[in-house]
Amino acid sequence: MKSVDHPCPACGSAEMFVFYEVRRVPVNSVLLVMSREEALNFQTGDITLAVCPVCGFISNITFDEALTQYTARYEATQGYSPTFNKFHQALAQDLIDRYDLRDKDIIEIGCDKGDFITMLCEMGQNRGVGFDPAYVPGRHPSSAAERLTFIPDFYSEKYTDYRADFICCKMTLEHIPQVGAFISTVRRSISDNHEAIVFFQIPNAQYVLCDVAFWDIYYEHCSYFTKGSLARLFRANGFEVKDLWTVYDDQYLMIEARPSDGQPAATPLPDEESVAATLQMVNYFVEHYEAKRAEWQHRLNEMESAGRKVVLWGGGSKGVAFLTTLGQSLDDIAYAVDINPIKTGTFMAGTGQEIVTPSFLQTYRPDDVVIMNPVYRDEITRDLQAMGLSPTIYTL
Repeated sequence: MKSVDHPCPACGSAEMFVFYEVRRVPVNSVLLVMSREEALNFQTGDITLAVCPVCGFISNITFDEALTQYTARYEATQGYSPTFNKFHQALAQDLIDRYDLRDKDIIEIGCDKGDFITMLCEMGQNRGVGFDPAYVPGRHPSSAAERLTFIPDFYSEKYTDYRADFICCKMTLEHIPQVGAFISTVRRSISDNHEAIVFFQIPNAQYVLCDVAFWDIYYEHCSYFTKGSLARLFRANGFEVKDLWTVYDDQYLMIEARPSDGQPAATPLPDEESVAATLQMVNYFVEHYEAKRAEWQHRLNEMESAGRKVVLWGGGSKGVAFLTTLGQSLDDIAYAVDINPIKTGTFMAGTGQEIVTPSFLQTYRPDDVVIMNPVYRDEITRDLQAMGLSPTIYTL
């Protein structure tokens, strides 16, 4: 790792340590790309991950916010997967039961197409306001429509007059570069309402580092947290951290926080990682990254040499990061499969694979399927078997 003079976006300390660099990667992974030419000429940027030795926060210090796009073309929903839907509905019910979210006012920051806040309002008879520039009206017709308001914009200081009993932010903080300023804005919006509950869900950096999951590092994700660094960020900005936990095979990290009363910071929760532990995880990633990358490169090269037909299952961010980091071309992998019908006929940013439906495989009959997320292995295996296919299956 090398030291750089770069202020930490979480705690403001002056020095960070660079440990991972990738050049010329697509700046958006899930924009709907309508032609192969557009995909192959997609705007690129650089990833330079650095860790703060004071708070343990990890940031892409070469991230340029102006390069990313969050519009109606941003298609990140996982809601076409039965596995994900089961998880999502269970999470909504758990939050409703855990925090008695019934007949309450809810804000969701980064609501995407509105599916989760819609569930919270339907299942708990709540009132909701969702913020997201990628929101598309009408995607989720709902019996709670009269109790839902969507604002197709980034949440910012100008919206701090919106008040709620429960503030939810799922899979959004990792897209925000200046995380300290952002959490400070959320705290100001709550003002003196000490009963307000704040719930965030983000990717779990421990999973990325310890599994050497280089396919989970992509341009839009400019911020990475372990339990410890996430808790320290919230405490530094006027919150009391009540709980930290992981779900979805430890891929997602959750935090419950409430406004603090101005007392000194509480003792860390038992399973918060120290900064030293985070630095050990970073070192583990550094020591094992090249071997993990070479392992996958060798495996794919062997498939190509044997003339085997290989498809990727997962036409989203993991797939884009996997292909671009390994430098895979259309000669190696011709297609990516995705169950989201809105993606059908679009192309993978950077490498140009066409995104096809699962039914396409009945004709194509691949020899090998590389699944981008192991959580979906059972679901995908069942789908393949139902189509009479029995390829060799690999998971990241």
